[in-house]
Amino acid sequence: MKYKVEPTQHERLMRDDDFIVSKTDLKGRISYCNRIFIEFSGYTEQELLGAQHNIIRHPDMPRGVFKFLWDTLGAGKECFAYVKNMSKDGGFYWVLANVTPDLDDQGVCEGYFSVRRKPARGAVSALADVYKLMLDEERRAGPRDACDASIALLVSVLTQKGVSYEKFILSI
Repeated sequence: MKYKVEPTQHERLMRDDDFIVSKTDLKGRISYCNRIFIEFSGYTEQELLGAQHNIIRHPDMPRGVFKFLWDTLGAGKECFAYVKNMSKDGGFYWVLANVTPDLDDQGVCEGYFSVRRKPARGAVSALADVYKLMLDEERRAGPRDACDASIALLVSVLTQKGVSYEKFILSI
Protein backbone atom coordinates (compact mmCIF):
# COMPACT_ATOMS: atom_id res chain seq x y z
CA MET A 1 0.00 0.00 0.00
CA LYS A 2 1.27 3.47 -0.89
CA TYR A 3 0.80 6.39 1.47
CA LYS A 4 0.81 9.99 0.28
CA VAL A 5 2.70 11.86 2.99
CA GLU A 6 3.50 15.56 2.87
CA PRO A 7 6.71 16.57 4.68
CA THR A 8 6.45 18.95 7.62
CA GLN A 9 9.07 20.80 9.63
CA HIS A 10 8.34 18.76 12.77
CA GLU A 11 11.55 17.01 13.87
CA ARG A 12 11.60 14.11 16.29
CA LEU A 13 14.86 13.50 18.10
CA MET A 14 15.99 10.02 18.98
CA ARG A 15 16.88 9.38 22.60
CA ASP A 16 20.45 8.40 23.49
CA ASP A 17 19.49 4.79 24.22
CA ASP A 18 17.22 4.30 21.17
CA PHE A 19 18.08 1.72 18.54
CA ILE A 20 15.85 1.38 15.50
CA VAL A 21 16.13 -2.14 14.10
CA SER A 22 14.72 -3.65 10.94
CA LYS A 23 15.31 -6.53 8.58
CA THR A 24 14.38 -6.68 4.91
CA ASP A 25 14.40 -9.25 2.17
CA LEU A 26 16.60 -8.84 -0.90
CA LYS A 27 14.03 -6.51 -2.51
CA GLY A 28 13.96 -4.16 0.50
CA ARG A 29 10.61 -5.34 1.87
CA ILE A 30 10.44 -5.11 5.67
CA SER A 31 10.30 -8.51 7.40
CA TYR A 32 11.00 -7.31 10.95
CA CYS A 33 10.78 -4.00 12.79
CA ASN A 34 11.26 -3.23 16.46
CA ARG A 35 8.99 -1.05 18.62
CA ILE A 36 11.31 1.99 18.29
CA PHE A 37 11.02 1.79 14.48
CA ILE A 38 7.24 1.61 14.81
CA GLU A 39 7.27 4.58 17.22
CA PHE A 40 9.40 6.86 15.04
CA SER A 41 7.88 5.86 11.71
CA GLY A 42 4.33 6.38 12.95
CA TYR A 43 3.16 3.32 11.03
CA THR A 44 1.70 0.23 12.63
CA GLU A 45 3.61 -3.03 12.53
CA GLN A 46 1.01 -4.34 10.07
CA GLU A 47 1.59 -1.36 7.77
CA LEU A 48 5.36 -1.84 7.89
CA LEU A 49 5.67 -5.61 7.47
CA GLY A 50 5.87 -6.41 3.75
CA ALA A 51 6.20 -2.73 2.81
CA GLN A 52 9.22 -1.39 0.95
CA HIS A 53 11.70 0.15 3.37
CA ASN A 54 11.52 3.35 1.34
CA ILE A 55 8.08 3.93 2.92
CA ILE A 56 10.03 6.22 5.30
CA ARG A 57 12.19 7.91 2.63
CA HIS A 58 12.27 11.67 3.05
CA PRO A 59 12.33 13.74 -0.17
CA ASP A 60 15.34 15.66 1.20
CA MET A 61 17.43 12.49 0.78
CA PRO A 62 19.40 12.29 -2.48
CA ARG A 63 18.82 9.18 -4.56
CA GLY A 64 22.59 8.90 -4.92
CA VAL A 65 22.96 8.07 -1.22
CA PHE A 66 20.68 5.07 -1.63
CA LYS A 67 22.39 3.96 -4.84
CA PHE A 68 25.71 4.09 -2.97
CA LEU A 69 24.18 2.09 -0.10
CA TRP A 70 22.74 -0.60 -2.42
CA ASP A 71 25.99 -0.81 -4.41
CA THR A 72 27.97 -1.26 -1.17
CA LEU A 73 25.58 -3.94 0.10
CA GLY A 74 25.64 -5.61 -3.33
CA ALA A 75 29.41 -5.93 -2.95
CA GLY A 76 28.80 -7.80 0.32
CA LYS A 77 29.98 -4.96 2.54
CA GLU A 78 28.31 -3.13 5.41
CA CYS A 79 27.43 0.52 4.94
CA PHE A 80 27.13 3.44 7.35
CA ALA A 81 25.02 6.43 6.38
CA TYR A 82 23.28 9.40 7.91
CA VAL A 83 19.68 9.32 6.78
CA LYS A 84 16.77 11.70 7.14
CA ASN A 85 13.60 9.62 7.42
CA MET A 86 9.97 10.72 7.22
CA SER A 87 7.23 9.60 9.59
CA LYS A 88 3.69 8.80 8.49
CA ASP A 89 2.58 12.24 9.82
CA GLY A 90 5.16 14.04 7.64
CA GLY A 91 7.58 14.73 10.49
CA PHE A 92 11.21 13.71 10.18
CA TYR A 93 13.99 12.14 12.19
CA TRP A 94 17.69 11.72 11.47
CA VAL A 95 19.56 8.48 12.10
CA LEU A 96 23.04 7.07 11.79
CA ALA A 97 22.36 3.79 10.01
CA ASN A 98 24.52 0.69 9.89
CA VAL A 99 23.20 -1.68 7.23
CA THR A 100 24.68 -5.15 6.75
CA PRO A 101 23.96 -8.11 4.51
CA ASP A 102 22.08 -10.87 6.38
CA LEU A 103 23.86 -14.10 5.40
CA ASP A 104 22.63 -17.68 5.71
CA ASP A 105 24.81 -20.57 6.95
CA GLN A 106 26.43 -20.89 3.50
CA GLY A 107 27.26 -17.18 3.32
CA VAL A 108 24.51 -16.38 0.82
CA CYS A 109 22.76 -13.06 1.33
CA GLU A 110 19.11 -13.50 2.33
CA GLY A 111 18.35 -9.85 3.02
CA TYR A 112 19.59 -6.93 5.05
CA PHE A 113 19.79 -6.00 8.71
CA SER A 114 19.80 -2.36 9.77
CA VAL A 115 20.45 -0.76 13.13
CA ARG A 116 20.00 2.98 13.45
CA ARG A 117 20.94 5.18 16.37
CA LYS A 118 20.85 8.82 17.36
CA PRO A 119 23.21 10.85 15.17
CA ALA A 120 25.54 13.59 16.35
CA ARG A 121 23.96 17.00 15.67
CA GLY A 122 27.15 18.33 14.07
CA ALA A 123 27.13 15.40 11.64
CA VAL A 124 23.50 16.09 10.72
CA SER A 125 24.36 19.72 9.93
CA ALA A 126 27.39 18.74 7.85
CA LEU A 127 25.50 16.07 5.90
CA ALA A 128 22.37 18.18 5.38
CA ASP A 129 24.53 20.68 3.45
CA VAL A 130 26.17 17.93 1.35
CA TYR A 131 22.79 16.28 0.70
CA LYS A 132 21.33 19.60 -0.47
CA LEU A 133 24.19 19.95 -2.97
CA MET A 134 23.62 16.36 -4.11
CA LEU A 135 19.87 17.00 -4.58
CA ASP A 136 20.61 20.15 -6.59
CA GLU A 137 22.97 18.12 -8.77
CA GLU A 138 20.31 15.41 -9.23
CA ARG A 139 17.75 18.00 -10.36
CA ARG A 140 20.28 19.57 -12.74
CA ALA A 141 21.21 16.21 -14.26
CA GLY A 142 17.62 14.98 -14.71
CA PRO A 143 16.09 11.65 -13.71
CA ARG A 144 18.16 9.43 -16.01
CA ASP A 145 21.54 10.68 -14.78
CA ALA A 146 20.56 11.87 -11.28
CA CYS A 147 22.22 9.10 -9.25
CA ASP A 148 25.50 9.17 -11.16
CA ALA A 149 25.69 12.97 -10.96
CA SER A 150 24.89 12.92 -7.26
CA ILE A 151 27.53 10.30 -6.49
CA ALA A 152 30.09 12.19 -8.59
CA LEU A 153 29.45 15.29 -6.49
CA LEU A 154 29.85 13.25 -3.28
CA VAL A 155 33.13 11.79 -4.55
CA SER A 156 34.32 15.30 -5.38
CA VAL A 157 33.53 16.49 -1.84
CA LEU A 158 35.36 13.49 -0.36
CA THR A 159 38.35 14.03 -2.65
CA GLN A 160 38.57 17.67 -1.56
CA LYS A 161 38.54 16.52 2.06
CA GLY A 162 41.09 13.78 1.30
CA VAL A 163 39.03 11.02 2.95
CA SER A 164 37.13 7.91 1.99
CA TYR A 165 33.36 7.80 2.40
CA GLU A 166 33.57 5.53 5.44
CA LYS A 167 36.24 7.65 7.16
CA PHE A 168 34.19 10.78 6.49
CA ILE A 169 30.95 9.30 7.86
CA LEU A 170 32.60 7.84 10.94
CA SER A 171 34.61 11.02 11.67
CA ILE A 172 31.78 13.56 11.75
